[in-house]
Amino acid sequence: MSSALDLPLALRPHHDGSALYVPNQKPKLLDKLKIRIRVHKAIGKVAAVKVRFSESGEAFPTPPAKILKTEDGWTWYESVIVMHNPKMNYKFSIEMQTGKIWWVNTLGVHSIIPPDINDFRLNVFSSAPKWSPGSVMYQIFPDRFARSAQADKHATPDWGIAKNWGDEVIGSGPGTSEQFFGGDLWGVIEHLDHLEKLGVNLVYLTPFFPGRSNHRYDASSFAEVDPLLGGNKAMQALISEVHKRKMRILGDLTSNHSGIGHEWFKASYKKPGAPESDFYYFSNKNTKYDSWFGVASLPKFNWKSQELRKRFIQGPTSVVAKWLKAPFGMDGWRIDVANMTGRIRDEDMYLEVSQVIRKTMVDVNPDTVMLGEYTGDAAYEVQGDGWQGAMTYSNFTKPVWRWFYNTDVKSRIKGADAIPGFMAPDGNLKNDGTDFVQSYTQFIAGFPWHVRLNNMNPLDTHDIPRFKTYAIKGAQKIGAGLQFTFPGIPVIWAGDEFGLDGWNGESSRTPLPWNNEREHDTSMIETYAELARIRRENPALVDGSLRFVFASKEAVAFVRENGKQSLLVLATRGKDKNIEIPRDTVAGLDAAVNIYGGGKIKVGGKKVQLPGRKLSLNIWRLPA
Repeated sequence: MSSALDLPLALRPHHDGSALYVPNQKPKLLDKLKIRIRVHKAIGKVAAVKVRFSESGEAFPTPPAKILKTEDGWTWYESVIVMHNPKMNYKFSIEMQTGKIWWVNTLGVHSIIPPDINDFRLNVFSSAPKWSPGSVMYQIFPDRFARSAQADKHATPDWGIAKNWGDEVIGSGPGTSEQFFGGDLWGVIEHLDHLEKLGVNLVYLTPFFPGRSNHRYDASSFAEVDPLLGGNKAMQALISEVHKRKMRILGDLTSNHSGIGHEWFKASYKKPGAPESDFYYFSNKNTKYDSWFGVASLPKFNWKSQELRKRFIQGPTSVVAKWLKAPFGMDGWRIDVANMTGRIRDEDMYLEVSQVIRKTMVDVNPDTVMLGEYTGDAAYEVQGDGWQGAMTYSNFTKPVWRWFYNTDVKSRIKGADAIPGFMAPDGNLKNDGTDFVQSYTQFIAGFPWHVRLNNMNPLDTHDIPRFKTYAIKGAQKIGAGLQFTFPGIPVIWAGDEFGLDGWNGESSRTPLPWNNEREHDTSMIETYAELARIRRENPALVDGSLRFVFASKEAVAFVRENGKQSLLVLATRGKDKNIEIPRDTVAGLDAAVNIYGGGKIKVGGKKVQLPGRKLSLNIWRLPA
């Protein structure tokens, strides 16, 4: 082979930071770490493999790596580096006998030395609980999930517009945040059997604090559960029932802002001498203030205030601690607009605030997880020293959307935009499978492996349109398959399993049709349940390395491996009759057993042909 860049995707050198390549996934300062890479013989005759790593701001190469083993055309090389600093980065050099040097970093193989920004990343911050990467998350918007009989005891709040459960949701304009359907936590308890059937083991509730909107991101207090949801008693009952079923539960906390109805804001607005005056960014005798994106109802917190930290995020009596302790005992927090928290003009306390929150959580219960919302590219800021994982759309959600995007506007539901605002800034929406692989690789590159395992992988959420609404017909099952087979936490947004539509975030917040209040399709229920079962029974889908082995316009194939098992996954958009991978791609292809999709592998000579049926997902289990 004249060039490593000409190698088939399946035979290119590979490393991704997973346990297969870095056995010590929780390094401590000054630990000696084994760093491995696999190189196929198709690259040519190798003279030496080295690791170029950072130490105290300088770069050093290791001595030539030792050969661990050669098998099925692959040679595994191992180097040893010392964890000199809390954060380190590294890349590989493959020196050929011809004198040519190839470089390998997070983006792949390069003929010239690439910049360090795309190096693999190591750090000592891997602290997420063991249960987190194996989670199947289900997101609930309490007002729209289920309404129990107890909800009828509560009058419609003075800010609300009463709605019947089967009414159409207002997607934009007046009344959007005031429409009140009255779902409550008792209703969630009544449908936990449904979540168990789906294979869910982690429930994520959007805010449960009282506010003056149906979304409750404008909290008026962090001290109690909204009585409209059943109050503290309902929350205690829900958490107890969730834990009885060996499931866990996350709350949603707005560390960036409160509502103008919050007791702290009301105590300080127009009152310059109030103790809470420094909780917000007041000016002009506390009559003006900064807010989230200029929305006057959401005043922004000022984290320079030590008293605010004490009350909200720091120590055993704080808001953060309260809901993780008895009598509640939640299992973690999703932090709303984490990317904006502590940032304004020339102030940047973002990392400091996240670290304070995390320390409080560890002191109360170290077996909890903290995930930060980060709607843009989170990779180079979410490193595990604060947020342990990210709820972000850049690295998974948007690449999947672009691959399966339906350009036939006429086939969409009423109200759906030609290009939804969620995707509008992304330009080309006619991406193919090779674009999907490239986009995912670029946006995931900056995360250390332990963060990748704890990132949320949603197809959609309460803030964006439903994937089904804008994807080509039938693509939701394939998108769900990618959620459950990629590194990270698959997220089911309540209603996805009923095939509900939503042309924007607000219209996707549709009350669930428990009693057939609206047209729906339950076929996805079995799909999610089956995918969750396969993920649960095959740990390589949870912690295994990810290696792309094929990409074309219509198909993408990849391997997940963890040393104990290997799984080959193939996802297709359109029909592709020419899906071939080298027989050396992964050991055991001739003994592959299909565990999802029913597709058959044809092994012949040095090539293996995979089935290229339109809109299909296949998973094969291979010998370890």
